Amino acid sequence: MPGLAKKLLIFASVDGLFLQPTGQRSSSVDNGGVHVEYGTNKITTLNKKPDDSSDNGLETHGIVGLLDLVSSSYLVTITRREEVARIREKAIFRVQDVCLIPLKGKGEAERAIGEAQKLLKQNEKKGEAKVEETEGQEEEEDVGDDTSTIASVDADEQQGPDHKHGPEGEAAALEPPKGGVVKRSSTFVRNVVQDRGKFGRMAGRWFSRNGSKEQVRRQEGSGAEGGAEGEGKEELTREQERQVEEAMAEGNEGKDGGKKEEVDKKKDVEGNEDKKAESKVVKQQSAIEYLTPRILRSARLYFSSSGFYFSYDHDISGTLAQRSQINSSLPLWKLFDRLYFWNHHLVKPFMNAGQDSLILPLMQGFIGQRAFSIARTEGTDNDVVAEAAQDAQEVIKAQEEGSKPEETEKETIKHEFLLTLISRRSVNRAGLRYLRRGIDDEGAVANNVETEQILSSQSWSESDKAFSLLQVRGSIPVFFSQSPYSFKPMPVLFGSEATNQAAFKKHFQSVLNRYGNVQVACLVDKHGTEVAIGEAFEKHTKQVNEKGGIYGKQIGWEWFDFHAQCKGMKFENVQILMDTLQGQLNSFGWAVKQNDKNIRQQTGVLRTNCMDCLDRTNVVQSAIAGWALQQQLSELGLNIDLKADPKTQWFNTLWADNGDAISKQYAGTSALKGDFTRTRKRNWTGALSDFSLTLTRYYNNIFGDYFLQTNIDYWLGNAGPNVFEEFETDMMSQDYALDMKHIRQNAIDTCVKIVLEDGADELLAGWTLSSPHQSNTLRTLPFEECVLLLTGKALYFCRFDWDTEKVGSFEKVELLDINEIWRGTYITTALGQTHLDEKKNVGFAVRFKAEGEGMVRRNTRSLSVVDEGHDEKDQKDDEESEAAGKKDDDKNNKKPDEGVEETRILAFKALPPKSVASKHEDQDLSNLSESDTIQRITNAIYKATSDAFARDRGFQHIEVDKPAQVQEHDVISVAEAKKATGYMESIGYSLKRLVWS
Repeated sequence: MPGLAKKLLIFASVDGLFLQPTGQRSSSVDNGGVHVEYGTNKITTLNKKPDDSSDNGLETHGIVGLLDLVSSSYLVTITRREEVARIREKAIFRVQDVCLIPLKGKGEAERAIGEAQKLLKQNEKKGEAKVEETEGQEEEEDVGDDTSTIASVDADEQQGPDHKHGPEGEAAALEPPKGGVVKRSSTFVRNVVQDRGKFGRMAGRWFSRNGSKEQVRRQEGSGAEGGAEGEGKEELTREQERQVEEAMAEGNEGKDGGKKEEVDKKKDVEGNEDKKAESKVVKQQSAIEYLTPRILRSARLYFSSSGFYFSYDHDISGTLAQRSQINSSLPLWKLFDRLYFWNHHLVKPFMNAGQDSLILPLMQGFIGQRAFSIARTEGTDNDVVAEAAQDAQEVIKAQEEGSKPEETEKETIKHEFLLTLISRRSVNRAGLRYLRRGIDDEGAVANNVETEQILSSQSWSESDKAFSLLQVRGSIPVFFSQSPYSFKPMPVLFGSEATNQAAFKKHFQSVLNRYGNVQVACLVDKHGTEVAIGEAFEKHTKQVNEKGGIYGKQIGWEWFDFHAQCKGMKFENVQILMDTLQGQLNSFGWAVKQNDKNIRQQTGVLRTNCMDCLDRTNVVQSAIAGWALQQQLSELGLNIDLKADPKTQWFNTLWADNGDAISKQYAGTSALKGDFTRTRKRNWTGALSDFSLTLTRYYNNIFGDYFLQTNIDYWLGNAGPNVFEEFETDMMSQDYALDMKHIRQNAIDTCVKIVLEDGADELLAGWTLSSPHQSNTLRTLPFEECVLLLTGKALYFCRFDWDTEKVGSFEKVELLDINEIWRGTYITTALGQTHLDEKKNVGFAVRFKAEGEGMVRRNTRSLSVVDEGHDEKDQKDDEESEAAGKKDDDKNNKKPDEGVEETRILAFKALPPKSVASKHEDQDLSNLSESDTIQRITNAIYKATSDAFARDRGFQHIEVDKPAQVQEHDVISVAEAKKATGYMESIGYSLKRLVWS
C-alpha cells in the first residue's frame, strides 16, 4: 500500500495552513506538502513551503480530519501518541492528545500552534512516565470525564475572560484537582449565589417581563442603580456572553468592548420594542456558533481519551484470517473496514482532494498485548508459565527479541507466546448508554463490538501457527428505549411486531454474512425489569427459526440468567453456561494461520449480550477466551491452568482492561464486576466499587451524555448543524439512526387502512403533523405527532400510538362544516431560541361546526390493521376515553371567536423538514420549509373544501355563500407564548440549560 505520512509539520501562512509530510516512505513531492485554505477549506498540493509561512511548525503524528462548524472550521491533528502493540512488526498507536487549529486566519492559527507547542514542551519536561501516572490518577479521581464532556468543568466560567482557548488552556481545564486546592465549579449554586451569572440574568428577564428598565437592571444585578457606569461593568445579556465566548475562542478579546456597547444601546429600548430588539440580536448567532467553545473542548477530550487506535502500515480493522502480507496498491483508508472507520466523515475533504498519504483511519475500541512464556519439563505433565510481560514497552521489546523455543536447561524447554486482544467498536448506531439502545431500521445495534483474541509466537514467524478467536457483543436487537433519568430504568419496547421482525432479520443477516453461523448467549434476568425484553428477543428468534432461519441457518439461542445463577457473588457459576455451549463452541472453532495461509476457519460466532453489553458480557467473554486459549495451547502440546496458576493473572488483567475501555466509551466509567474479571474472585470491596461506578454512570446519563451524543452524531456525519439548534432548545438529542420518515409514512398508510376501510371516502392526501395534547385547544403540552387525512368529504384527525404503531383514536370533520382556516406563526413555548423562531414555528388551525351537542364523531379504540377484537376492557377504555373527551371539550379555549359555543378547533404545527411524511401524488414535502409545507397543506384543504361546496351546494341547504377562505394571521404569537409560559417552566428550563449546556 502507498506510504502514509508518519509525521507532519504544520505551518501557518497568510492564506492557509501548510502541511509538510516527514517520515513518509514515498512522498510524491520533494520538500512539498499540502495547503488548506482559510475560510474555504480548499485542499491543494504545493511543491514547496510558502514564503510567507511561519518558520516554527507544529510536529504532529497524523490528521484526524476537518471539523466544519459552519461559520468556522478546525484542523484536528494528533499531537501525542503512545505505542501500545506491534502486529507482525507493525506499530500500533493509541491517540493521547489532539490539537484543533482554526482555519480562519494566520493569527488564530499561529496562536493555536504556539499553545500546542508549549503543552508538548511541558509534557516533555514532566517525562512520559509522569504523564502516564497523571492520566491514571485522572481516571480514578474523576471517573467518567473522558466521555461526559458536559459534566466536566467549564473552563471559560472558571477562569474568566482572560482564559485561553488554546490546547494549553484546555488541558488546564481538564486537569484533576490537586491536593489542597479547591477548583471553582460551574454549578448553578455559584452562578445564582456567587456570580449572579446566566441564571440570574435569564430569570430576571422572565420575572421582569412587564417591568421597567430600572427593574430589569436591578434584577439582573447591575449594581449601579441604573447608572451608565454600572451597565458598562456588568454582563447584561446572554448575547453579550456569547460574543465574549466567541471572541475568546478566536483570540479577539479586544473586540468585546465594541460589541458590548452595541448591546447596551439596545437595552435602552422600552417594553416590547426592547424584547424585539434583543430577540433580533440573539438570532444573529446560531446555536452551533454559541456552543463552538464547548464543541471544541468536547472534540479534544473525546479524541484524546476515548480509546482511538491507528497504524500507519497495518490494517487494524481486519481480522487475522482476513489479512495477507501481499502488498496492496490501494491506500490504507480504502482497505480499512468502513464499519470501524470512526473519522471517515471528518477526513472526507482529504479523500475528495486525493490526499491519500494524509488519510489516517482511526478505530475506537481496545488493543492490548501480553507476552508470556511456558516452560515445559520433559517427563512431567505440568507446564509452568515461567515469565510474563504486561507493560506495553516490555511486550514490544519481547517481540523485537522474539525467538524460537529454546532449551534453557538439559530437560526444560521454554516456549514464548504473544496474546493480542483487539476490540473494534462499530460506527453504526454509535453513541452512549440509554441514548443508543436496541436496534435501528437497518439492523444495526447499539454498542456493537467485535473482539478478536490472537495467540501467536513473539516473533510472528510465518512458520509458526497463529490462532484467532472472534466474539461479538451487541444490544438486544429489538426496538426499545430506557429513560436516563431513572436509577433503574424500565425498558420500553416500541414498534409493531412486523417492524421489529424486519429489523431483527436484517441484523442477523449481517451477522451471518460476516461470521457464517451464530450462537446467542443472552444474560438478562428472567424476572424484574429485564424479563420483557428478554422474552421479546427469544420470541423473535423462535419466529425466525420456525420459518426456516436465515439463509437456511438456525439462530442458536441460550438464555442464561446471570444474576440468578451467580447470586451471592458466585461468578464461578459461569461454568454452567460454558458447559451448555461446549458443543457449539467446539463446532465453530477458531481460525488458524500458518505460512500466510488460513489452514482453518472459524465457522461461527458467539454473540453475547446483557442489557448494556458491558459488565456481565465481559465476564462471559473472558471466560470463553480463557477456555479457547487453553485449548489452543493444548493443540500445541502445552497445558496451563488459567484458574489456579497465579502466574496467569496477566490474562485476567488484559480482559479487565478491555472491559474497562469498552465501558468507558459507552457508559462513561470502568466496567462493573471488574474485580472478578481481574482476580476471578468477588468480594464486598468490589461490590462497593461497583455501586460507586453505578452512581457515576447515573450522573453522566443525566448531565453529560446528551451533549456528547449530539457531538458524536455530528462528527460521524449522522446529523447536520441543526442538531445543535435542537440540543440548545430541549437539551436533548434525537436518535438519527431511526428512519422516522419511514415510520411516519407507515403511520399514514395504517391510518388510511383503518379510518377509510369502508372505501366510501377516497383519499386525496395525508400528512404527519404535530398537535396539542388535548383536542379543541391551541396549546396543551406536550405536543404530539399525529396523522391528518384529507378526502373529498372530510378531514380525519388521527391520534397515533407510535409505540405499538396503531391508531389510538380519530375524529372526522366534514369539509362543509369548516367555518374558518387560518395559518401563521405557531409558538408553542417561549423556552429556547429555536422555539421562538417565527420561520420555523408555523402551523394552521381550523374552526368547524360540531355536530349534536358540540361533539364530533370519535372512535377511541386502540386500532390496528389486524382486528384484535373488542373485549370488555376495550369497552371500559372507550367509555373512560369518551368521558375524558367530553371533559376536554368543556375546556375549550374558544379562540378566535369566543362567542361561538358550538364550534371546535383543531390545530396543527409543521414538523421540521426532512422528517415530515406525506401521501399525495403531487406532493413531496421533505425538502420544503415549514412555512411552505403549511401553505401546501392548507391550500389542499381549501381546494377540497371548495370542490365539496360546489358539488353539494345544489343538493343540501348551505347557510353561507362560499367556503371559508384561508386567513393569514398567527395561531399563537411570540407575545402570547411568553404570556402562557409559566415562571416555573422558565426557571426549570434555565436551570437545565445552565447545567446541561
